[in-house]
Amino acid sequence: MNSASPSLSEQIADGIVAMIRDQGLRPGDALRSSRDLAGHFEVTTPTVREALRRLEATDVIRFRHGSGTYVGDGIGRRLLSNPHVREAGPAAVLELIDARILIEPQLAAAAARSRTEDALAALETAAANALRPQRGAERPALHFHVALAAATGVPLVRETVEALLQVREREQIEIRLRYDDRERDHAEHLAILQAVRDADPDAAERLTREHLTAIRASIASDRPAAVPTSEDPR
Repeated sequence: MNSASPSLSEQIADGIVAMIRDQGLRPGDALRSSRDLAGHFEVTTPTVREALRRLEATDVIRFRHGSGTYVGDGIGRRLLSNPHVREAGPAAVLELIDARILIEPQLAAAAARSRTEDALAALETAAANALRPQRGAERPALHFHVALAAATGVPLVRETVEALLQVREREQIEIRLRYDDRERDHAEHLAILQAVRDADPDAAERLTREHLTAIRASIASDRPAAVPTSEDPR
C-alpha cells in the first residue's frame, strides 16, 4: 500500500525549513510574516499558519506574542520530542532522574577528558542559571547539564540530553519546583565544573552522580508540586 502523500501544510512546513536553511537563519532570527510566506509559497495565510503550528510543535519555530515568528532551537536538532505525550506525576519524575543518573555521570567524565576553553566558558555561564528563578515553563538559554554533555565534544550526545529534558519538560519543571535549594544547586554545579576544568574524570563522574542522587532523594521524600503552565505567574 502506498503511503499517503504529504498534506499541503506539510509541504509548506518543509519549504519553510528549506528557506530557513538556505538563508542561513539561526535560532532567534526572525521569519517573514505569515502573509509574506503565503505570497512566497502561493498559498493561503491559514495554510501557512497551519504549517507554522506544525513547526512550533518541534521547536523549529517559536511564536512571540506581539512580536512575530522566530527560528527555534529545534531547527538544528536530529532528536525531537513528541509534543502530544504529556505524562507527568511522581513516578515519571523519578524515572527521569533515574535515567539521568545512568547517563550523565559518564558524560561528565567524558567532558573532563575532552573539554575545551569554549566548553568551560559555556559551563561557567550555565552554572549561574541555578541562582536565577524561572517563571512557569521558561527554560534557561543554556541548561548546565546540556552544556556538560556538549563539553564531551560529541554533538549527538548534547542533542540526546537536550532532547531528554525537552521530552520530559513537565517532569523537569516539577524537579525544579520541588528541589529549590538554588545555592546548593549552584555550589554543586561549580564543583562539577571545577572537576571538568581540572581534567579529573573520576571526580566529575562522582560529583555528578552525587548531585543527581541528592536531587532524587530530596524529591522522593517530598510531596508532589503542582506543575505550572507557561501562563503560571511563578
